[in-house]
Formats: sequence, structure tokens, C-alpha cells
Amino acid sequence: MAANAISPPPPPPLTTSSSSSSSRNLFFAKSNVLFPPRQSSSTRGRILKKSGKGFGVVVKCMSSAAAPPSLLLPKALLFDCDGVLVDTEKDGHRISFNDTFAEKELGVTWDVDLYGELLKIGGGKERMTAYFNNVGWPENAPKSEDERKQFIASLHKRKTELFMVLIEKKLLPLRPGVAKLVDQALGSGVKVAVCSTSNEKAVSAVVSFLLGPERAEKIQIFAGDVVPRKKPDPAIYLLAAETLGVEPSSCVVVEDSAIGLAAAKSAGMTCIVTKSGYTGDEDFVNADAIFDCIGDPPEERFDLAFCGTLLQKQYVS
Repeated sequence: MAANAISPPPPPPLTTSSSSSSSRNLFFAKSNVLFPPRQSSSTRGRILKKSGKGFGVVVKCMSSAAAPPSLLLPKALLFDCDGVLVDTEKDGHRISFNDTFAEKELGVTWDVDLYGELLKIGGGKERMTAYFNNVGWPENAPKSEDERKQFIASLHKRKTELFMVLIEKKLLPLRPGVAKLVDQALGSGVKVAVCSTSNEKAVSAVVSFLLGPERAEKIQIFAGDVVPRKKPDPAIYLLAAETLGVEPSSCVVVEDSAIGLAAAKSAGMTCIVTKSGYTGDEDFVNADAIFDCIGDPPEERFDLAFCGTLLQKQYVS
């Protein structure tokens, strides 16, 4: 679902003023790319040469200024929302859940560590249901299964309202590089979508208020209960590809969690992980590339051209 807006300004150029001799080594662990933070925007992810033996392969990367005009680009760039666009979980969703529990006098508080464990369950309604099934339902909660579903839905609705206030006040900023990568994709004719297990209203608020209406008009949102099974099931990514009219193999996904990575790979898509506050220690062995963030110059980690190199690697191998 997209909002109406004006076309965004042209994206920043994909080249840099740095010499193409400014290159560095990246490490491919078990054929997956593990990237330390990049110190300069002059190092881009164009794979030129492989060498080495044993556990890993050393790959030489050079400036995207040397990238050929025929560089393959994704047909669609698909973002997760929470933890990718904005690091919302600890000081956004968790706080909103706790404020909801307090309003309803449930006697429940999710601390930082507990919420980190609960994030392994995709979806806020599913998260609350699993928690109450495990520790026991509050005394003032309904007893029947149907009434409990309605109770959970009402809690989640209120949580979303409180969360949207935080977003509308712009108390939670975009992560570094998100707006840059979105602009590059839109300016290059690459379709952009957000695929999230979060409530559709909450995701729409993030896109509209933090990315702005001009970008939001061009971004399609797939969120909440739009599919019956949530991540790590691939349903939401397969729905996005079908709706956008692209092959899953031509999509690049940006995720931050192990369950999101599993969903993207099960859908047959290339997946870049940008670790977030809660996911730094998760297992990303199946990721195509791993970074701490997308990044803006001069601390840029990757750009749209790099996404293309991952697809080229996929088709060559």
C-alpha cells in the first residue's frame, strides 16, 4: 500500500572521486561475504578477482567508478522494517508493549533481555500469545481461546497506536544509509518494497514519516496479516515478488534477523544482513553479505551497485 507523493530527487551518484587503486580485501567465509565496516566510500563491492585456498576466499574490491555500464541491478529491493529501516525494537516496540500492559493493568513488563528472546517469534500478536501461553495468562484476561484472540488483538491495536506516536514525533531515526539506498533504487528504476511482520499501519507510519511522502508514494508495503504465515516462512517475500511482477531470483533483500534471513533465502532471494541492536550475535551463515549498517558516505558500507554484484555472482556461479 503506497501513499501519494511527488517524485523523489535524483539519487546521489554511484561513483566516487577516489582513485580506483583504493581497494581492499574482503573475506568470503564459506562463500558468504563478511564485511567489516568500510572506512571510505571509495571502496565498493565490485568483485574482480578471487584467490586463496582453504576455509575462505580473498576477494579484491575496487571503486564502483570502474563498474561497467552494463552492471546488473536488482529488479526489486525489498527491505524489512524493524531493525533495518529503523532500530525500533528496544526503544520503540518494547516500550509500547510495556505501556500497553501497564494501561491494562496486566502486571507484565518485558525487560531488554526478555524482549530480545521474544523477538525470535515473528509478529507482535504471536509474540504475546506465546509469552502468555508459557508464563500464564493475566488474571484479568479472558478464559476462552476465541476471547483471548480478541484480547490479544486489542492489546496489539493499542500498542500500535502508542508506537505510531513515537514515529510521528520522529523520536526514532532512520538507520544510516537507508534513504540513500532507497533513492538510488528509485532513481534507477528498481522497484522498492517493505516486507514486515509488523502491523501495516506501523510500517506505513515509518515509511511515510521517516522516509517522507515523496518516497512513500513509490514504495509498496507488505505487512502484518497480509499473509497467513509470518517469517521465517517465505510467504511475504513470495507475495511481494508476485505482486511486483518480478522473479524472486532477481530480488535483493535487506534483513537484520535470522528469521528474516531464513524467509528471504527460502523465497530464493539474495539477502544482505545489516545487524541491529538485538541481532548482532545471531547466526547469519546463509547470508550473501553481512554489514553493521548500510551507511552514508564517508562511512558507507554498500550501495545499489554492490547489490548488483551479488546478483552477478549468483548468476556466474
